[in-house]
Amino acid sequence: MKKILVTGATGFVGGAVMDELLRLGMPIIAGVRKQTANLADAVQQVVIGDLSVLEETSFALKRSLFKGVDIVVHTAARVHVMNDDAIDPLEAFRKVNRDATLVLARMAAESGVKRFVFLSSIKVNGEMTRPGHSFSHDDASVPTDPYGLSKYEAEQGLLALALETGMEVVIIRPPLVYGPGVKANFASMMKWMGKRIPLPFGAIHNQRSLVALDNLVDFIALCADREISPQAANQVFLISDNEDVSTTQLLRKVAKAQNNQAWLIPVPVGLMAFVAKLIGKEDVANRLFGSLQVDSSKARDLLGWKPVVRMDEQLEKIAKEDNS
Repeated sequence: MKKILVTGATGFVGGAVMDELLRLGMPIIAGVRKQTANLADAVQQVVIGDLSVLEETSFALKRSLFKGVDIVVHTAARVHVMNDDAIDPLEAFRKVNRDATLVLARMAAESGVKRFVFLSSIKVNGEMTRPGHSFSHDDASVPTDPYGLSKYEAEQGLLALALETGMEVVIIRPPLVYGPGVKANFASMMKWMGKRIPLPFGAIHNQRSLVALDNLVDFIALCADREISPQAANQVFLISDNEDVSTTQLLRKVAKAQNNQAWLIPVPVGLMAFVAKLIGKEDVANRLFGSLQVDSSKARDLLGWKPVVRMDEQLEKIAKEDNS
């Protein structure tokens, strides 16, 4: 049986992808930065090292990394952060998210890999949508930050490589991913709702798409199987739970998952946005008050995919882990 190479196997998404592929009985190679004891014994580890200095001339690495590999699932990345301390953020993102991705993909193509599944980001489309409008896979891409631009450039390079080499490429752009082990802003939100204190977010009427980790992993696993998803070749997919919610609705769902009551005061959004701008938190306000909707109908229409968990179920799973 051919193997699947998963990069970022110790990360939030990559680790969950690897666990799902193992559950499905697929042999896995984990491309890791360094050897780790945190992976299952059934997983073969190959040390890639620092992606920011990955070179195409690493012939020994190419032989060990892609031996017997039919599919690559590339989740490793330099992730987006609110306060990036890099001297040149765009260059730092490009080294890992664009340059290393394309080096890895060319190695894969030259080694006979049949399909390269790339975890991109909805930030390739942009940061916000107008009310009642959703991003689509065929929208003109307008990345507005270094992270989104680095992912966009990687996508363009991968699609060009697919034309040049014949290796299939599948690009997946998720919005915010949440699930057990989630960190950063979503984890902070779960923590604040657990404190049972009043918050001024009771009258926010935006609409945001999210994707549960279980749903994203299920879709990635589908795309990693060429036999059941031949139509995924050289396609771009936007993926979500198909349950768009306002920030207020999301906070209430989080509280419910924790068996708490949401204490949300209906403070006008305009007032909060004004205050946020005064204190230099406009980006945070945009995420709290702005809309970002995605149209994931292509995954349904082309591949027959549908979410495997509802938002409430995934939130309950997070809360259960936090309490364990």
